[in-house]
Amino acid sequence: MILQAGASSCFSSILPGPISCSNRQSSSLRTSNFISIRDRNGRTGEFHDLHKELVPYAEAWKWQKDIVAEKKTLIETNQDCPDTLIVLQHHPVYTLGMGSSLEHLNFDMDDAPFDVYRTERGGEVTYHGPGQLVMYPIVNLRNHKMDIHWYLRALEEVIIRVLSSAFSIEASRVDGLTGVWFGDQKLAAIGVKVSRWIAYHGVALNVTTDLAPFESIVPCGIKDRRVGSIKSLLGLDDDTQLIETAYKSLIKEFSEVFDLGIDQIAYSSILDKD
Repeated sequence: MILQAGASSCFSSILPGPISCSNRQSSSLRTSNFISIRDRNGRTGEFHDLHKELVPYAEAWKWQKDIVAEKKTLIETNQDCPDTLIVLQHHPVYTLGMGSSLEHLNFDMDDAPFDVYRTERGGEVTYHGPGQLVMYPIVNLRNHKMDIHWYLRALEEVIIRVLSSAFSIEASRVDGLTGVWFGDQKLAAIGVKVSRWIAYHGVALNVTTDLAPFESIVPCGIKDRRVGSIKSLLGLDDDTQLIETAYKSLIKEFSEVFDLGIDQIAYSSILDKD
């Protein structure tokens, strides 16, 4: 049975909600490392660092939508509307885009291995879980370029640069498909929603992700390609180091592609804790 938001105690949005949902709660969103970011025009935004945390999907989803609502209010009242960046990991979960087909789920919904959510993002079904860095840029495209295709290509560019600069993996795009690939292996999935030129949802990069849960779905609805990870390509066992290297490169490349300055003093203090 597909539940609508409000039918479950773990979600309170009016948007499409959990198909299958637990009541797992987390305080991680209240304890994120907060860093200021500044765009080329001097607007000060926010970077929330939760890259070591496993955050329940419903909690992060609601957080994104709350931020989007705040940004829309800023626009409506003719105030500056800067960007927000969130980086985290999720507990195991499957998510579908607004138009995703349930035919891409290789399990009975009455016996789903993990929570399943239908969201308002684009794209088909994917899996999120530990070892996967999820980046949620909540971006006012008025501050960059009001072009959704440009935005998707820019997100791909961030990941391509990360894989090349940090891991010497020469990944690429595939014509007609969104995401980042190495051969026939998809290393990063991208799905976004844009409302009044505010973009949210984002990018999931498989770093040390257990790839087995992808076998229970048709990832992104693509039957003739595989899902890969940085760890599986490199054959390395130090999961912590791989995550940290990917995270640091992700922030660096994102800030360069989107021309955002990160408060280096605050950022360095967080890295020192690592």
